[in-house]
Amino acid sequence: MIKFIAKCVLIVASMFYTTSYSSSLQTIAKNNTQELNAPAIKTGADNYEKYLPLLKDKKVGIVTNQTGILTNKTHLVDFLLEKKIAVQTIFAPEHGFRGTADAGEHVVDGKDPKTGLSIISLYGDNKKPKAAQLAGIDVMIFDLQDVGARFYTYISSSHYVMEACAENGIPLIILDRPNPNGGIVDGPLLEKEFTSFVGMHPIPLLHGMTIGEYAQMINGEKWLKNEVQCKLTVIPCVDYNRKMEYSLLAKPSPNLPNDQSINLYASLCLFEGTNVSMGRGTEKQFQIYGSPFLTKTNFSFTPKPNFGAKDPLYNGKECFGEDLTSYPKLTRLELKWLIKAYQNTSDKTKFFNPFFTKLAGTKKLQQQIESGISEDKIRKTWQKDLEAFKKMRTKYLIY
Repeated sequence: MIKFIAKCVLIVASMFYTTSYSSSLQTIAKNNTQELNAPAIKTGADNYEKYLPLLKDKKVGIVTNQTGILTNKTHLVDFLLEKKIAVQTIFAPEHGFRGTADAGEHVVDGKDPKTGLSIISLYGDNKKPKAAQLAGIDVMIFDLQDVGARFYTYISSSHYVMEACAENGIPLIILDRPNPNGGIVDGPLLEKEFTSFVGMHPIPLLHGMTIGEYAQMINGEKWLKNEVQCKLTVIPCVDYNRKMEYSLLAKPSPNLPNDQSINLYASLCLFEGTNVSMGRGTEKQFQIYGSPFLTKTNFSFTPKPNFGAKDPLYNGKECFGEDLTSYPKLTRLELKWLIKAYQNTSDKTKFFNPFFTKLAGTKKLQQQIESGISEDKIRKTWQKDLEAFKKMRTKYLIY
């Protein structure tokens, strides 16, 4: 009798397992089918049917770095050479062609060991291609992955490349890429007197545009020197809208290692203008913040030299602060961590440095924080400018 009951239990259990397993397979199959049916985003680089005909029998210059890759991870330079496109020169932005230089590090000219092509740095003293460097080039391609923040210098490089192309009669083709921070438009507008390479145009700190849309705005608003306009073609992304989440194919720079850091970047980068570290010299860059001068907390880190930070702030010193690696995704610029750090620092007179005004694009933000104005009230002072910018921005949107 016991054997009979045990046998029945085994049969029932087997039936349940088979049904459950079959149901799981159906669920997986359904999910996989949904994923397979979902259109894959094609970047401008992947949309090569649109731009290869424009390069035929032309001598080509290209502004790119490690982010200039197709979905299959083939670098654009290698792809163009495979297609027998006559690439003449590579122009590299901040961090260099391979993206290995520290932020602000001087990048020298050189040669790409794989292709033998000359590399001209567009960071340091030579931010704008010179006429001699453009000699013999029939068309310029621009392919860099932006992250949607005003002080991320790839959009400043786009300004100078557009200006040089306009002045030298060279058409420019921008291969567009999604903005990983989507359509977030937030933060104070840049005031003209604080124009610099980390803020060249009167836009909010988060502009909510792709680099192709942004280039159309630069051209349309006549922000180039002497109001020149370049002959611009934007190769759009396919099956993309700015509400979609998008993970980058490669790190856009050494200290933005993942989606979380890119999402927090605009909010935490303001700490660059203070005596607080954003985690350079750790493996959690732009996901943590701290300083030896902040109130001691349960979380601390000690910066040490690493890839992308040869001499990090507070090298070898314990910093106290906050770990944001699991913080929910931001949908706006957050000031609360900056305000909190200012309130908790042991010496407020040494908290801000002159670079903060360049990053903020205005003196008002520092003054507001020092005056103890709440984040909500600070945010309200941006609203009129933000609404005007959004209205102007609609003329240039592609997606």
